[in-house]
Order: sequence, then structure tokens, then C-alpha cells
Amino acid sequence: MVLFDVPVDSFLKLHRPVTMAALRPLTKPKIVKKRVKKFIRHQSDRYVKVTKSWRKPRGIDNRVRRRFKGQMLMPNIGYGSNKKTKHMLPSGFRKFLVHNIKELEVLMMSNKTHAAEIAHNVSSKNRKLIVERAAQLAIKITNPNARLRSEENE
Repeated sequence: MVLFDVPVDSFLKLHRPVTMAALRPLTKPKIVKKRVKKFIRHQSDRYVKVTKSWRKPRGIDNRVRRRFKGQMLMPNIGYGSNKKTKHMLPSGFRKFLVHNIKELEVLMMSNKTHAAEIAHNVSSKNRKLIVERAAQLAIKITNPNARLRSEENE
């Protein structure tokens, strides 16, 4: 369909409502995880009393410690993340824990690399203030709706 000798799709691209742009990181490198599966403890599938959380096997005859073929893998330094993408969120930011507005203002100069995460023990009253101040400073917050939605509904 043509509207005033201009195709509709190009007309819509030019006349879209203006919205605030999403906060984006300065760079967003591809995050490569060398291993996604968790390392589970040897024989945790066999006994209930042996928990799944990893413990290094130390027995003299242990086949996992001796790295026999077909056994569970042990964590080692080779599974470490790339230094540039270590602790990076999928969005490309790194987390910074914030308890109050003063701590939020530390991120003012590094708002392209770090995102604020409001601590779990911050009250809903202070959360609202932190979220408002972060919007003014153009700082991304990873959990802006935490503890706000449920209280507004009640």
C-alpha cells in the first residue's frame, strides 16, 4: 500500500512514537561458557546421604580422582571463564550490589559497564527512590520490580 507516494513500512519507520531507549552496555562480547552442566559429586547418584554438591575425591583408589575414562569429570582451572567476560550478565553488564542511593551514585561514571542490583534487605520505600534515581542517572537495574509489584496490587 502506498500513502502519499511513500511506502507504508517506511512511513511507519519515520513516524513511530518516541520511547526511552533501553540501556545498553558499551560493548557486548560473546560470552562463551566452557561447561554449562554442574560438576556433581562421585556416587551422589548412588547414595542419598552423599549430596550432589561437589567434593574432591581423595581416596587412594578413586577412579574419578585418577581420571579414568568414562568417569565423572572434575573441575579444574581449564574450565575458567574468559577474563573479559567473567562475571558478565547475558545483557553485557556486570552486577554491582546497591543498598542505598549513595552507593548507586558510585555507578554514575560506569553506567555503560555495570548494572545495579538492589540488595534483598532494602525496604520497598527505599527501592522506589533508588529506581527513580537510577532512571535519572541512566543506570540499569537488574531487579527494578522486586518487592514493588506485589505491594502495589494489595
